[in-house]
Amino acid sequence: MPQIEATEAPVTRRTGAPVTEAAPSARLRWWTELPLILLVYGAYSIGRLLARGDTSHAVDHGLSILRIEKALWLNAEHPLNRLFTREPWIGIPADFWYASLHYLVTPALLIWLFRSRTVRYRAARTWLLTSTFIGLIGFTLLPTCPPRLLAPSHGFVDTMAHYSSWGWWGGEASAPRGLGGMTNQYAAMPSLHVGWALWCGVILWRFGGGSRLVRTAAVAYPLITTIVVMGTANHYFLDAVAGAAVMGVGLLLTPVVLRIADQWRVSLGLATAAEGRFGGGERRRVEEAVVPATGVSQGSVSPIVSGECQTSPGERFPRQRITEPEPGAAPSEAGDGAPAAAR
Repeated sequence: MPQIEATEAPVTRRTGAPVTEAAPSARLRWWTELPLILLVYGAYSIGRLLARGDTSHAVDHGLSILRIEKALWLNAEHPLNRLFTREPWIGIPADFWYASLHYLVTPALLIWLFRSRTVRYRAARTWLLTSTFIGLIGFTLLPTCPPRLLAPSHGFVDTMAHYSSWGWWGGEASAPRGLGGMTNQYAAMPSLHVGWALWCGVILWRFGGGSRLVRTAAVAYPLITTIVVMGTANHYFLDAVAGAAVMGVGLLLTPVVLRIADQWRVSLGLATAAEGRFGGGERRRVEEAVVPATGVSQGSVSPIVSGECQTSPGERFPRQRITEPEPGAAPSEAGDGAPAAAR
């Protein structure tokens, strides 16, 4: 008899049903995800607003950062800010970049992950939200005056105010006109503009398909954002470094946060503790380990033969080769799938 190669579609040991991709045990719904994200962002915005701190301390922190950068030859803010102020064709697009993309690209990638990369979404979302809360702690403990709010003698120009006639923002901040006073303008350390842009870059690089265009965008977006926040005099270089560090800490804490969330959900009977983990094949599956499907019935287990080696009954190997005996054939003529004859 010709040998029939077993198919490689995985099935679960428990049900025998095909498995195409492991999914979280509790299916995510947009009507639960959207309120969660809005709640976290609202808490972040309110906390950011309340963590104004003392203005004099914020100015002192800003000047300290500036002195450290000058001592380390890291002061790229001045030349960039002069360039953005002198060249409107650079400064105006940079202001639009700073005032809008922060709130457009990040939600767009979250929605894309939710719809097309569901297995990866929960951990990526948790990484973003955890890092955002860490940034809020930084705003609270270290209120920092951005370069644009320092005294004019320090040589910075607020490009958002300089080009305010071109945009929807006023002279106080990147908020809509008349609402600048409702934002905390001393929340410069860390820069979550840079942190969120870095998150977007990592997501694009890892899950964007690997094309050259996508990889270029994954690198360019956080890099250009870092240049923009310095050139518009909204952040120091060390703010950008701190934003990247916050995302790194958030990434390290993500498995812990997910584990705590899983335990909490299990304790409330909401779901089993089997959710996707971010990258690296660290997902825990809902079902038991998968095995290759074969042409035999799900209720039977045939001995597996590979080459000249006979396995014990019940053992399983990937890529099982199975043959079926002809009617009335003796065991020795049954082919590779038959038990080995006694010697």
